[in-house]
Amino acid sequence: MSRTVLVVEDEANIVDSLSFLMKQAGFEVLIARDGDTAIRMMQSRPADLVILDIMLPRRDGYEVCREIRSNPDWASVRIIMLTARGRESDRRKGLQLGADAYVTKPFSTRDIVTRVQELLGPAP
Repeated sequence: MSRTVLVVEDEANIVDSLSFLMKQAGFEVLIARDGDTAIRMMQSRPADLVILDIMLPRRDGYEVCREIRSNPDWASVRIIMLTARGRESDRRKGLQLGADAYVTKPFSTRDIVTRVQELLGPAP
């Protein structure tokens, strides 16, 4: 069974490129364009890994990360924060909330695929 990556991002071009590359690497991809939708999707079908933007409509990525980490059923879910917020205080906050990695924009989409594979292992 393939592992699932939930891409939580409101910029269409980033969603398209990440989705394409994740599928190419063998992962199933789910997409949420705001924080509320991301949580609803996790409740209905938890992903193995979440690629999470911070600046999102309705509920920011910090809140989504906090909610994922507060749910014991999602303890094994990996989180990569992907954001334009590059200050050290933002990075520290993301990691303290439980993100496994913090990547700033602009970024290499191929590097993101590599990080996903490092966290989950290669897709079956």
